[in-house]
Amino acid sequence: MNPDPKSATDASFARLRRHLHFLYHGRARQARLFQACVITIDLLIIAFFIATPMIRDASAFLWYDYAIAVVLALDLICRGLAETRILPWLRRPTVIVDIFILVTLLFPAYLANLGFLRILRLWSLSRSGFLWRPLTKQQVARWRQPLEAVLNLVTFLFVASGFIYTFFFRASPGFTGYVDALYFTVATVTTTGFGDITLPGPWGKLTAIVTMICGISLFVRLAQAIVRPYKVFFPCPRCALQMHDPDAVHCKACGEILAIPDDGE
Repeated sequence: MNPDPKSATDASFARLRRHLHFLYHGRARQARLFQACVITIDLLIIAFFIATPMIRDASAFLWYDYAIAVVLALDLICRGLAETRILPWLRRPTVIVDIFILVTLLFPAYLANLGFLRILRLWSLSRSGFLWRPLTKQQVARWRQPLEAVLNLVTFLFVASGFIYTFFFRASPGFTGYVDALYFTVATVTTTGFGDITLPGPWGKLTAIVTMICGISLFVRLAQAIVRPYKVFFPCPRCALQMHDPDAVHCKACGEILAIPDDGE
């Protein structure tokens, strides 16, 4: 009796989803190597997004743009198939941001003024946790919060620079105009205020105000993440509190006796 083609197709599709789940969420060596490769490609794509204002007039720019759109579309499809519940996954803010970035890549002629928002891909990678997958639990506990604070600040700097370049420095295209926008952003965020580059009109002043407020907030968040005492990842068996002091004997939430291993174990 011949097997049902539909059943065979469903079984193959289920195996594909299990394999993708293993690659994207697994902790084995093969999965970590795959995740490291995906992260490397993502960082190269983010570097392209940062350089976009300087190479937008290149003859091959649209080819690069569409090639990256294909890569991001494949990545989104694979990530979705790797999830056990696709609809809740689609509602996540990081996924919505990635879909928006994909739309800007597919329609660059119509959404050129929103291209600076593509840098949010760095935030979505960090916020989704995928950027930290190749790390061990101890490394995540030690480094994730300060590195997230650094990446949030870097993301804001480049998003703000892209916005300022798009709406205030388009008269100076290319490298010079983008450097002027980045220079103004950094000088504003740090409240240095040299005054050699300013934004014209009331909208320019409002942009500078928003940049200063957001920048100061992110700097404070970065300082808190660096100064905050180091904690280890060790879930409490009773209340599931995950972060504890390295020398903790009892859980500070429920009083359960802990047996936190040393870093060398």
